[in-house]
Amino acid sequence: MTRPVAVGVDGSPAGLAAADWGAREAVLRDLPLRLVHAWEWQPYSHAPPAGPEDARRWSEGIPQEVTDRLRRLHPELDIKADFVIGPPREVLCRAGEEAEVLVIGTAGAGRVAGFLLGSVSTATVAHAEVPVVLVRAGGSGGQPASGPALVPPPPVVLGLDLSRPCDEVIGFAFEAAAVRAAPLTVVHGWSPPPSDLYGLGAALRFGTDLSADERERVRQALRPWRARYPGVDVTAQAVIGEPARHLLDAAAHAALVVIGRHRRPARPMPRHIGHLTHTVLHRCPAPVAVVPHG
Repeated sequence: MTRPVAVGVDGSPAGLAAADWGAREAVLRDLPLRLVHAWEWQPYSHAPPAGPEDARRWSEGIPQEVTDRLRRLHPELDIKADFVIGPPREVLCRAGEEAEVLVIGTAGAGRVAGFLLGSVSTATVAHAEVPVVLVRAGGSGGQPASGPALVPPPPVVLGLDLSRPCDEVIGFAFEAAAVRAAPLTVVHGWSPPPSDLYGLGAALRFGTDLSADERERVRQALRPWRARYPGVDVTAQAVIGEPARHLLDAAAHAALVVIGRHRRPARPMPRHIGHLTHTVLHRCPAPVAVVPHG
């Protein structure tokens, strides 16, 4: 059974941006699209209905309205729309279990002000077992601006963490670059051990031997994926310093930024998304794919 691209829609501009991005992704990957709207009574910040029954009737119309719009834009796309009663995070995570990728929208004002990353988005990223792509309302959606056909596509950017196995993250980034015929920029941020910063000859070793070793680790990690995707043009860098800062610099004009989220054992306490993921999600202007791994 072909697994779809699943998109959470809620009637907001962010939800519409996510639906547009998800539809384009489904076309690129030749997959069906599933739109999911989760309903539970709550105050609405946009188009508030008069009461619970009116709210439900209004909410039930959202998936169909988005479907009609996307069918006009992508008449060849297989689209299914579902209205599901339940807490949004639980509904979205269940939808993700049957999907190749889950797409949700976030509201935000760019790198300086940051995303308005809501509790549903954060909880979904923390719990979903499939890659989750967050798309910013009002952004380009990672699509190149209209212009000459010869303008090269923007790159896919991969944040590479070599501290734990991450084949799922690397594979997702290579596939995303391949279907877009886009280059792949790999950013590995690292910091040398404190013991290597002191002592006789440290000034010569720092930035030479240590950096060469780290670049070789990156090459080794990417080697099988380069062989599997020979058509993807890869630029890799091992840079000293805070990984999130280097990723945000590389993401300024990216089609998609791909980062990993380490799976943690099931615990009664709430799951967290990690410092790097939190920073990138709040500041990155491009769509961000968070891929669970490990």
